Amino acid sequence: MTRAEEFLTLFHAESKEPFPLARRLAQVRAEITHTGTYAHTGAELEFGARVAWRNSKRCIGRLYWRNLTVRDLRTVDKAKEIFLECAQHLRDAYNGGRIRPMITVFAPERPDAPGPRIFNEQLIRYAGYQRADGTVVGDPRHADLTARVQALGWRGSGSRFDVLPLVIGTPTEPPQLFDLPVDAVHEVTLEHPEFDWFADLGLRWHALPVISGMALEIGGVRYPAAPFNGWYMGTEIGARNLVDEDRYNVLPAVAARMGLDTGHPRTLWKDRALVEVNRAVLWSFHRAGVSVTDHHTESARFLRHLAREERAGRRVPADWTWIVPPMSGSLTPVFHRYYDDVDLSPGYLPNPAVAGCPWDGAAPSGPPAEGRADACPVPAGRHPDGPGSAGRTHPEGINDDCIA
Repeated sequence: MTRAEEFLTLFHAESKEPFPLARRLAQVRAEITHTGTYAHTGAELEFGARVAWRNSKRCIGRLYWRNLTVRDLRTVDKAKEIFLECAQHLRDAYNGGRIRPMITVFAPERPDAPGPRIFNEQLIRYAGYQRADGTVVGDPRHADLTARVQALGWRGSGSRFDVLPLVIGTPTEPPQLFDLPVDAVHEVTLEHPEFDWFADLGLRWHALPVISGMALEIGGVRYPAAPFNGWYMGTEIGARNLVDEDRYNVLPAVAARMGLDTGHPRTLWKDRALVEVNRAVLWSFHRAGVSVTDHHTESARFLRHLAREERAGRRVPADWTWIVPPMSGSLTPVFHRYYDDVDLSPGYLPNPAVAGCPWDGAAPSGPPAEGRADACPVPAGRHPDGPGSAGRTHPEGINDDCIA
């Protein structure tokens, strides 16, 4: 009840809600006494989702937190319906390339049920096909998930950029696979403003980063399936996804085409190639008419957000290791100061692992069948308490944990 009281007090203080706070608190106390939980009003949910973005300490792109579109789909709790609404989220948020920050909130946890889960970390992710020699075609980060969905009968084309199916489970349905429709997935082909040969590398990336593996927590109520998005900061793609050695690792190929001396780190060949990859990402997204931001602009925007929030008398949580961009950090204004590294509620939290479920462990076994769901259902009991550990090394800059 403490978290509920704190949230409702915050909501009434900031939203100027005409309904008396004392009466609303009495309603919630009674509801918790009878059911063990309570339901947010539509206005409370919208406010809570936006403040969760405002409180996301790993996110550099919070200046526009008030503009988050909230899709209230708390009555949707079946896997097929959740899949259809995830596809609609992708269409609506893409918005012809003018990307809208958006969150879709599905059914919450209850004392007697954990709520639905989307087991993909983002709605759009590329497969990684493990070969016999240990190399991976595609994204090595998702080789395990690729093996699991293949064990259930999914087959991709074997290319470097095959979109993985969504894996969705509910308290009454075991995890099931759903292929995203073509019209819901928009990608940007990567070319370079000067190097014609860059197109020959065959690189592309999806336009919309929708985080789907985290829970939204508002006033003690957890929504384990609440996919949300902003738009990309270019370095997430150009300084992490495409260049990390355990991801696509394109720097050696780019450096070779540039004719750089890669014989020793002191030639700074990685740095020079990295800049050109990032130029290609920004140039290609802009040319395609897809929203994207660069790390210099977003750093300045974050300091504007910081000043605005401080004028409003609010704490601004921030984790320096996430706020500073993964490229040219010291050239950005966010590098040269300290931040208040605290956790506030409402917030976006890692979903805890589901004990005994193969989607949180080894690949499922058994023969695949048409339309077959996985043999391991999501346990009907409540999820373990606590958010678990998200680790200190982030795989993709800001949008694995927030909205840009």
